[in-house]
Amino acid sequence: MSVSRAAVRPTAVRRKVESWLAEKDDADAIVLLARPQWTDEPVLTVGGRTVRVVPCPTPLAARAALADRPPHEKLVLLTDLTDSELGDGLLAHVSLQTGRSVDPWDLVSQAFGGQVRPDSTLVRAGRWVADALTDLAPAEGWPPPAGTILTRDHAMRHLAGTVLGLEPDGLDAAGLLQWSADAPAQMRLGELPAEWIEELGGFLVDVAGPVAVPVLAAVRAGHGIDAIPLGLLAGVLWPRDSAQASDVELAVARTRLEPRFAGARLTETQAWAFTEAAEAWIYRALDDESVRLDAHRMLRRAEEIAGEIAVTGRLGASDLLPAGFTQRMRAFGSAVRLALPVTGAVVVAGDLIEQAQERLAEVEAHRSADRPRVETARMAVRLLRWLAAPGQPPPATMLEGVHRQIREDGWVDRARLDVFAGDVDQQVAEAYRALHRAVDVRRARHDREFAELLQDTTSAERDPGALLRVEDVLDRVVQPILDHGRRILLLLLDGMGAAAGIEIAESLTRGGTWTELTPQGGHRTGVLAALPSVTAVNRCSLFTGVITVGDRNDELKGFAARFPDGMLLHKADLRTPAGLAVDPEVAAAIEDPAVPLVAAVINTIDDALDRSDPGVVEWNTDTVKGLRYLLAVAQDRVVVLVSDHGHVVDRGSEAVLARSDSSENRWRPATGDPDDGELRFHGSRVALGGGQVILPWREELRYGPRKAGYHGGASPAEAVVPLLLFASGDDQVVPGWAGAPVASPDWWREPVRRAVRDDRPAAAAPPSAPVRPSPRTRPRLVVQDESLFDLPVPAPVVPTPPPPAGPPPPVDPASALVEALLASPVYADRRGSRAPIPDERVAAMVTALLAGNGRATLETLATRADVPVHRISATFTALRRLLQVEGYPVLSLDPDGRTAKLDIPLMIEQFVLAPS
Repeated sequence: MSVSRAAVRPTAVRRKVESWLAEKDDADAIVLLARPQWTDEPVLTVGGRTVRVVPCPTPLAARAALADRPPHEKLVLLTDLTDSELGDGLLAHVSLQTGRSVDPWDLVSQAFGGQVRPDSTLVRAGRWVADALTDLAPAEGWPPPAGTILTRDHAMRHLAGTVLGLEPDGLDAAGLLQWSADAPAQMRLGELPAEWIEELGGFLVDVAGPVAVPVLAAVRAGHGIDAIPLGLLAGVLWPRDSAQASDVELAVARTRLEPRFAGARLTETQAWAFTEAAEAWIYRALDDESVRLDAHRMLRRAEEIAGEIAVTGRLGASDLLPAGFTQRMRAFGSAVRLALPVTGAVVVAGDLIEQAQERLAEVEAHRSADRPRVETARMAVRLLRWLAAPGQPPPATMLEGVHRQIREDGWVDRARLDVFAGDVDQQVAEAYRALHRAVDVRRARHDREFAELLQDTTSAERDPGALLRVEDVLDRVVQPILDHGRRILLLLLDGMGAAAGIEIAESLTRGGTWTELTPQGGHRTGVLAALPSVTAVNRCSLFTGVITVGDRNDELKGFAARFPDGMLLHKADLRTPAGLAVDPEVAAAIEDPAVPLVAAVINTIDDALDRSDPGVVEWNTDTVKGLRYLLAVAQDRVVVLVSDHGHVVDRGSEAVLARSDSSENRWRPATGDPDDGELRFHGSRVALGGGQVILPWREELRYGPRKAGYHGGASPAEAVVPLLLFASGDDQVVPGWAGAPVASPDWWREPVRRAVRDDRPAAAAPPSAPVRPSPRTRPRLVVQDESLFDLPVPAPVVPTPPPPAGPPPPVDPASALVEALLASPVYADRRGSRAPIPDERVAAMVTALLAGNGRATLETLATRADVPVHRISATFTALRRLLQVEGYPVLSLDPDGRTAKLDIPLMIEQFVLAPS
């Protein structure tokens, strides 16, 4: 009696025939026990042999097939008859004289090499997987497993990898998204039986994680090619912020997105995984030039879909979408406008600056950020913090005026140049314009104070004292260094003001080859130009040592008279033939021990005032022509950078063309009375106009033809130039000079933080944990004959009166924690065997980190601990080694390479400190 059997798949028949032919059986036919139906092609070609498949519901049909068989064909008889029903006479003509079952798992074993057996978990997956493994097996078969057991993971990975066109080890979220970008590959999946697709999807969720759910749902809905853009939008529609998660607008947008997932509603876990995988794909693609265009296409498509579901206004939540960066920049611009001081306010509200800082952090975190625009945004926040700083009294001396420009206002100038250049977005640009106006109000007040002080100093012929003037540089800076046996490369960067000097100094020290030195290791100082602040006056005065007017020949003559063994080079001397970065004669002079002083004039900055736009150039060793190459051959010399004057940039539509009897841009003869924004100057340091000129102190005034920038006036940006000194390696190479501290003011690098102000007196440190002042911060009486030039004697320290009687004030928690750390036995044990850092420096750095809730820049640590900026990396490493108990990362450095992070709870645990 026949048995009800399942229909056999064409691939299964082929696999059984392949196995039969491999046996080298001489029989002409094989009986396969299966339902006797066949809808595929009746004739197959297997291994070069012609094989006919014949359904045989009766013994007669089987005999007829054998009788009609052409000699060159093999037969496959499909029947559900038993051997007894077929009869011995017929079976005598078939392989093995019996019918063979078509077991799908036997076929699977055969496809994997024939020597393996499926494990129970694979069999329990169902008949579908056997059929799929049989139907989709490559011609050479599946790669066999390592042992004799065919595991579910091995079989399914190879099956899914073949279906998706991925390597078996690439079945992760990244691989799945990569597959989704391939439309033909998705079509191949859609051609499979629905059961196979469903079961494969379940396996992919197991190996690729929850991201497989939305990707496969999008494929089923016909939107698989948009999987990556949809993943990017998932980060917007399913924010991790619980406060936004219940947002009605977002809920509506998710509903509008459901049709693109075949009606499926994503869970938060699936959406978050989807976003992480999509963003990771974009990150990799943006870093790979070969697929970068694909990444940008995906970003644009995500924004298109956002428009289609009316959620464009929420794209600011995305760290990747360009529209998100635009929205973040606009939010930042709004925060800047809110933080600007209102009319009559003395300073900006700190909480509003904090909001601007938070918006800036969001802008900085955006992967599609335009880096120059981000840098301008940073400058805007710095200017807000400067505006928030309480105003200082006007400088009482010319030295104080010079130092305010070098140490404070020069940094303002650097930042406002970026803000003046503006932003391409009109909303942000308006905020920057308002900020620039607010900065100009204070900056103009400083400019006037400086100019009035300069007017008084010049006309009164006051003794300079510690003030360095342009005519003093050779006598009071260069000559003492030469007297100590050090050779010098003096570079006069024509037109370099304080703002440009800041950028150039940073670029020199960034690589670690050059160390900046300052007088006694204190703050930078500057040089006061002669008047008017033009090249013909100041350059000649610098090289001759007296106030005079002259050209190149006068400079060479005066320099040679003072330094007969030296060499002065001008622009023509620095030109080089093809292939040479430094003229051989110039290089030979710099390397020659017999030439103690080599001076060179580099005109790049001054030239830019006429021929380009100095306001948008970042001045550094690359943009100042020839500077890098001269420094490369001068590493055994002390390098002195100075200028003859600074400059102001053209103010565009705000510029004012004032009346003048001459064509000079920033000075005019003293005919008539000064107008608004001008002052009259006279004295021995006024080298033109017969010793009397009218100079503008307002930056927007000019008298001559329009250029990109100007100099000659009495603003500190023109009349004050930085004095920068560098040595390669040794910071003690010049007596009287030492490694420089952090040059930037606090508002440049320190964010405004919310803090509860307590006006009560601070608690005194307990005797067990004294914090001694660093020797570098103690008042120093300067001995005149040991100093390079006069420095002001500090005022005597007035003892603080004792606090009034009463209950002791509460102890500051941070101070208590630092005291506990220094008193900890664990600290004492490690301190005895680790790099010796004075306790006061440890206390200062830990206190700074605690004040920042565990974070502080290296520059902040250097400032608080009174460490020269070039030594802070080594000091930080020593502190990290000291605090890193048993290798735990109590102190670490962020990937930015400049922000330290203190794990406060871990420090408390490792040093057994009682938290306050």
